[in-house]
Amino acid sequence: MKRSLVIIPTYNERDNIAALLELIFGLNVPGLEVLIVDDNSPDKTAELIKELMHKYPQLSLIERPGKMGLGTAYISGFKYALKNGYDYIFEMDADLSHDPKEIPNFLRMIEDADLVIGSRYLKGVNVINWPLMRLALSVFASQYTRLVTGMPISDCTGGYKCFRREVLEAIPLDEVQSNGYSFQIEMNFKAWKRGFRIRELPIIFTDRTVGKSKMSRKIMFEAAFMVWKLAIRGWFGKY
Repeated sequence: MKRSLVIIPTYNERDNIAALLELIFGLNVPGLEVLIVDDNSPDKTAELIKELMHKYPQLSLIERPGKMGLGTAYISGFKYALKNGYDYIFEMDADLSHDPKEIPNFLRMIEDADLVIGSRYLKGVNVINWPLMRLALSVFASQYTRLVTGMPISDCTGGYKCFRREVLEAIPLDEVQSNGYSFQIEMNFKAWKRGFRIRELPIIFTDRTVGKSKMSRKIMFEAAFMVWKLAIRGWFGKY
């Protein structure tokens, strides 16, 4: 039986995480486990996770000393997954914007792929409750990334995805430079440049109803700069 790990970074997600875990484990997918990577949330998300670990033996926790960023949280999770022998490794947001019901669809598609990306833009625009400006920015970011890098991906910044372990083994994880939402772009780019099979799964993205978005102007500038850095390095075969 293949083993799958869903990695969920958290920072002040106490109001969302219990409901999300109930939905994930309620699927009863064989071999599916969850790893929470918490950045010392002031709302004590980690304490709640420790309580829920008694209810869900398939649940694990990595506690970090402070807010260290999305990218490094996933890198920590990837290293944990590789060390512990998981076959498929998911990225998922903690805020219920990613529907756990899609997990079986990811697992079916990954049988003939190396990386499956949950796409908000593969078939039109499938985003619910986002302000028009935020939506326009996201659509533009994906188009901009495709134009600059040449990646044949409709949703370059999506954060709901599933990797085969072989992809993560092939990418030097300690050399990944992005730490905000550009992390998604960089991981996609590195997988694509190494010739891995990438497929997109149409999903519906629903904006969070509880808590605050982690998006900031700094994160947007990092992504805009990283796209060009990746493209230029790619021209010289450095990826």
